[in-house]
Amino acid sequence: MQHKIINSKSYRETIKAGRKYAESVNPGDVIGLKGELGTGKTQFVKGVCEYFNVNGIVNSPTFLIVNEYNGLKSGINKTVQIHHFDLYRVKFKEELDTLGFYEFINKDSICLIEWCELVSENYDVNLKIVNFEYGKGKNERIIRY
Repeated sequence: MQHKIINSKSYRETIKAGRKYAESVNPGDVIGLKGELGTGKTQFVKGVCEYFNVNGIVNSPTFLIVNEYNGLKSGINKTVQIHHFDLYRVKFKEELDTLGFYEFINKDSICLIEWCELVSENYDVNLKIVNFEYGKGKNERIIRY
């Protein structure tokens, strides 16, 4: 059940929405990001990573499939591993099995999965879903979670 709708008018607002969303994210969470190409999934991930104080460049792992970042959970001063998947080019469950997909999911890490349909259809994982859509304006995006 979705509770929040955000109307983002720029990529900066989408990053800010990711930072705000990250306040409710904890190690062990697996988050599925659904939406067409260009709807802001990676910008949202940048905001999540900013919240967790990730240093370095955060970009889409389209050809690598997964990027790994080291973050820090403020308040508890605990290091957290962030796994950012982009499954756009992955078509079969066996490809994820070969990557050792389940090994990325654990109580000390956060998984953010763009194009998460393959995971939701083939794995017993409690996905928290964030949906992204184009808005009416050129740079407008609708984010629902």
